[in-house]
Amino acid sequence: MRYSVRRWPLGLGLALSLGAGSCSSPESAPVAGKPVAAPVHGEELPNALRSLTPEFNAQWAMDTLWEDGLAEVAVYNAERVVYDEVRQFEYVQLTVKEEFNQQYKVKTDDYQRPDLFPVMKVNQFCQIPTDQYPYHFLTSLFFRRENPVGLYKLTNSSQEWCGNTFKAFQDDGLQYMQTYNSYWDGQGAGRRRLRRDVLFEDALPYTLRSLRFDALPTFKATICELQQTSKASPPVFYNAEIQVRQAPATDTPEPAWLVRVQLNPEKVSTYWFARKYPNMLLRQEAWDGRKLALKKVSRYAYWTHPAPDSTQAN
Repeated sequence: MRYSVRRWPLGLGLALSLGAGSCSSPESAPVAGKPVAAPVHGEELPNALRSLTPEFNAQWAMDTLWEDGLAEVAVYNAERVVYDEVRQFEYVQLTVKEEFNQQYKVKTDDYQRPDLFPVMKVNQFCQIPTDQYPYHFLTSLFFRRENPVGLYKLTNSSQEWCGNTFKAFQDDGLQYMQTYNSYWDGQGAGRRRLRRDVLFEDALPYTLRSLRFDALPTFKATICELQQTSKASPPVFYNAEIQVRQAPATDTPEPAWLVRVQLNPEKVSTYWFARKYPNMLLRQEAWDGRKLALKKVSRYAYWTHPAPDSTQAN
């Protein structure tokens, strides 16, 4: 398999826990944790994540690559099980540096504001065809640029003929505050206060790029299960083990690191990252049948220009 890498200057253009098969659910959605008096806008990692810092390179996203005003747009051949069948589709993951403002915690329109800070945005989009109707997902992940480990914000939306669901997780400095609005019975709309000392399974394709691969680390971490679903069930957390080793040469079209993530004895996912910076995710095989294989990657300003033509993988 071969894939292409295209770099376009800014001036040239810029199994699934879907609950599929039913539009109802008996699950309840209790609020976890205790209320806090007021949010604290700290940037310090909680103790459990601070213990992971030796395993990751906090400077990973500080490279000048991300200063060119362009986005890295990676397109994957993907598989996911929906309605008990393996579905094939394209999956897009884009990574780009943005400036947030503290007041609204979104990309700013005013670059003269005094409360700006840089983030890395990772958008994950797919449309999954089925015999019944298509599923659409968009997950947006945001990290402070200097912190590839601690998630700052996550939003996920799903749309299909049964309804639409929206979930958001925001780090307030003490905890993650989750808000959600689901079409599933027993869920509806609500809020939860969640522990902050965790990694997110959705974020691993970005966070694991910043590993100190050369050290071949093995370590423990608490991981929140995948949120790219149509349900707003109470999040499930795993005491996971993460292990890095060199990938066999036959696994990928270029030298790679293999990262094995064991959520529990029955749930093991494998990620392959390029050894060369920026350590592209080349391949993924998840515990629930999700698969990714890199098809092409380009750098361009997607917000102003169409995707450039690029040689397809074969």
